[in-house]
Amino acid sequence: MNERTDIEKRRGREGFTLVELMVVIVIIGILAAIVVPKMVGQSDVAKVTAAKAQIYAFKQALDMFKLHPSLGNYPTTSEGLEALVNNAAQNFMDQDQIPLDPWGSPYVYTSPGAEGHDYEIVSYGADRAPGGSGINADIESWNLARKPTE
Repeated sequence: MNERTDIEKRRGREGFTLVELMVVIVIIGILAAIVVPKMVGQSDVAKVTAAKAQIYAFKQALDMFKLHPSLGNYPTTSEGLEALVNNAAQNFMDQDQIPLDPWGSPYVYTSPGAEGHDYEIVSYGADRAPGGSGINADIESWNLARKPTE
């Protein structure tokens, strides 16, 4: 009979009380209020970092393009970055087409570039327009050391 009494006592205590559930919900809310704001800005920083990495890869491929014996120069502005994957010599990227920047826009390539650079590769950033500051700032091949918040 003792076992039966224990089972009956436990049946009445199954589940959580409303107070216990409310405490858990409040704790989750507090944690979310602390963590979410810190994580929101990180996706923008990650996109800037990804664009810089892609531009760096383009720079490496452009140098290999120029050093190739049958090519000898950087692609012209009209040839664009597409010349890295579509040319008579070889594919200088490990892909069939030039990727878009992290915001879904094409990279802008000019050769010769501004201010005496052999070429310039630009992503216009989150606003997809020239200029801007912070996350909207242009990401330029000759200024990859710039931080996303500058």
